[in-house]
Amino acid sequence: MRQTDLNRLEPCRREGGFSMIEVLVTLLIISLALLGTAGLQAYSMRLNQGGQFRSLAVFLAADLAERLEGNKAGATAGSYAVTSTTGAAYVAGTTSASSACVTGACNAANLAAYDLSQWQSAVAASLPQSSWSVVLTQAASGTQTQSNYTITIGWVDRRSNTTNAAGSSNSAVGSNAAGTGEKFSYTAGRTIFN
Repeated sequence: MRQTDLNRLEPCRREGGFSMIEVLVTLLIISLALLGTAGLQAYSMRLNQGGQFRSLAVFLAADLAERLEGNKAGATAGSYAVTSTTGAAYVAGTTSASSACVTGACNAANLAAYDLSQWQSAVAASLPQSSWSVVLTQAASGTQTQSNYTITIGWVDRRSNTTNAAGSSNSAVGSNAAGTGEKFSYTAGRTIFN
């Protein structure tokens, strides 16, 4: 009789706890959730950077528009018109920005050249793989000349590779990186009456 009592008690005395498989499944689920969160964070950072580039493009277009208003004589003479230029071509062809108009007075054409030099340097340094053009169309409106400027700024966003064409590492934002991404542009217009 004693043996039957012991046999009956053994099934009730099971050890409680987790098996190794349960622990591994839990770790797998947690790691997948953490990887998803990390991917979402990276995507959010790219979108934030894209928003910063858009804000910079709007700011740079407004900067040139204000320079046009400040130098109406140079603007109506067409001194601010720029053919399509890329940031890499501009940086390669430029030695340094003129500072002649900082220390002394200069005429409308020199001020326009100074303004464009400063503005193009800012665009090339601020936006990745930047390009720009400033197109002028003029029309006579009564006794006034109407100068319509169209400012277009382009850049490449969401780069996947941050090495330049020569193969060296490049951390500068305004550089001409060889990576791929989406092309964006911002266009603004300004009308100047003389």
